[in-house]
Amino acid sequence: MNARHPFPQPQDAAQVPRFAGLSTFMRLPLVEPDRLDTVDIGLIGLPWDAGTTNRAGARHGPREVRNQSALMRKVHHVSRIAPYDLARVADLGDVALPPMDLMLGLDLIEAFYRRVHAAGVRPLSVGGDHLVTLPVFRGIAHGGAVGMVHFDAHSDTNDSYFGGQRYTHGTPFRRAVEEGLLDPKRTVQIGIRGSVYDPADLDFAKAVGIRVVHMEEVAARSNEDLLAEVRAIVGDAPTYISFDVDCLDPCFAPGTGTPEIGGMSTLQAQHLVRGLQGLHLIGADVVEVSPPFDVGGVTSLVGATMAFELLCLLAEAHARLGRLQAPGART
Repeated sequence: MNARHPFPQPQDAAQVPRFAGLSTFMRLPLVEPDRLDTVDIGLIGLPWDAGTTNRAGARHGPREVRNQSALMRKVHHVSRIAPYDLARVADLGDVALPPMDLMLGLDLIEAFYRRVHAAGVRPLSVGGDHLVTLPVFRGIAHGGAVGMVHFDAHSDTNDSYFGGQRYTHGTPFRRAVEEGLLDPKRTVQIGIRGSVYDPADLDFAKAVGIRVVHMEEVAARSNEDLLAEVRAIVGDAPTYISFDVDCLDPCFAPGTGTPEIGGMSTLQAQHLVRGLQGLHLIGADVVEVSPPFDVGGVTSLVGATMAFELLCLLAEAHARLGRLQAPGART
């Protein structure tokens, strides 16, 4: 911080090389959770893949996304948003999670995000498999159901796996609707595609009112037309953005647990995310980056770049709406 920049700034790559120094999200200061009063937007790592049903490895996502985020700069080249001038942004570290105890992991994530939300901080999380979004919702949405714009190849509204396991990365949004955390009528899922286990797999999502936009429809419509519908659905009430990197075609993001061909390009995804500027955003995440399956760090770079896109939206929302209010009194 200095007279020109009163808020924390990333390390300047023209002064300290990107390959030097401690690795933090966007090269920001690392702030301990007991100093949340000094933060408006907190970047949080969720190194956990206990909900993965096949290819594990997303537990390593936050570390590699931190490394690749050193390539991000300070100002968005299209929107001209300078997030570090609009909000106090910091890396809040990782939630310490046990790799083998699924239910304890859910509880620990929820407890951490309850503290973050109570302090008025908008969280930007990097996972981890997609089950992590459920306890995040438990932490930040207990004052009322939120809307969601969800980028994914999969609806993640299945009921159970393996003879009754109700908590996997394929079930978080069914549980969130059932628990009153997610408003299905204010939820849009974009990029859904791929074969399914059963013809009825999407029946729950459609029955409760979730707008499911298959990838074929995304390809047939203009971004502007689709974004107009998204805005009409989520409205101006509190909304969360969840970005699963498998919404992208595997040629753009090979390092993920459940790849599906026929997905978005990175540019298309960037355009859609940018089009969400101005929503009443209370948080966001990037999930399912799995470095063991990556090629040359490209998927981790995708994760870091999409996290920067989301950070710009959250910073604009903070500048427009202010800090989050305590549960039960949210703006």
